[in-house]
Amino acid sequence: MNTPDPRRPYVRPMAGWWRRNPFFVEYMVHEATALFVAAYALVLLVGLLRLAQGEAAWNGWLDALRSPVALVFHVVLLAAFVYHCWTWFRIMPKTMPPLVIRGKRVAPGVITACGVAATVVCSLVVLVVAWGATR
Repeated sequence: MNTPDPRRPYVRPMAGWWRRNPFFVEYMVHEATALFVAAYALVLLVGLLRLAQGEAAWNGWLDALRSPVALVFHVVLLAAFVYHCWTWFRIMPKTMPPLVIRGKRVAPGVITACGVAATVVCSLVVLVVAWGATR
């Protein structure tokens, strides 16, 4: 057993602090999904660079996105994005000032549902526009 050194102040052990509380586990997973968002931003940035390099580079980038590895990567990214979005909108009512409409405070579930609905609608608009551009 480790006995504390009386000459040193107490130092609380920090190893694995976030694994002891389910709230912090969820928080850390939410923050980790931000790395997937950054990874996809890099994918899009590479696409922009390839577009600037000409048609051959652009077509090569598109072919790379059609590979099985890229498709699996995008499925993993989609799952991470959905989780990140869901947890973000669950946190939103707790972090924003109270929203009052007609003298009544809006329930947290309504705020979360509206955020998710707005995300779904915007995603569908992007899909429809992208689908129309490829035809």
